[in-house]
Amino acid sequence: MEALKDALREKFGSRLVPLEGAKDMEGYQVPADLLLPLCRFLAGESPVRFEQLTDVTAVDEFPREPRFRLVYHLLSLSSNRRLRLQVLLGGGDPRIDSVTSIWAGANWLEREAWDMFGIRFEGHPDLKRILMPLDYAHFPLRKDFPLRGIDPGRHYREWDRGRKA
Repeated sequence: MEALKDALREKFGSRLVPLEGAKDMEGYQVPADLLLPLCRFLAGESPVRFEQLTDVTAVDEFPREPRFRLVYHLLSLSSNRRLRLQVLLGGGDPRIDSVTSIWAGANWLEREAWDMFGIRFEGHPDLKRILMPLDYAHFPLRKDFPLRGIDPGRHYREWDRGRKA
């Protein structure tokens, strides 16, 4: 991984900050505007090619700002290496570039982060809800979501009516 570290340092300089304390894999804190160029580099030009995106998830750190931590896990099939990227996003209107143009598998992962946390992925080919009803107005994994939930209203009644039919 030394060749990768050197290549990242040369191409992106001090804008990538190594993650401290992670023992399971290497990782970097990435500025939001650098995510897409970095991922393009990692997938196609770096000495260790990361052919697969295995996960995208989010953490709501409310009331702290920046509120959201996006976590990307990458896998190099050719060298059996893993890499973690973390991006911090503010809580007001969280947006970041989609990586679906690099890894098609990001499609559903980004949709889930949108659905549960309300993080917009700019350039996503079909950013819509994947788990919640399409017209659901809330983001259930946010820390400010009510602990007892929100009255499901007509969605539950329609489901219950169909279940009893």
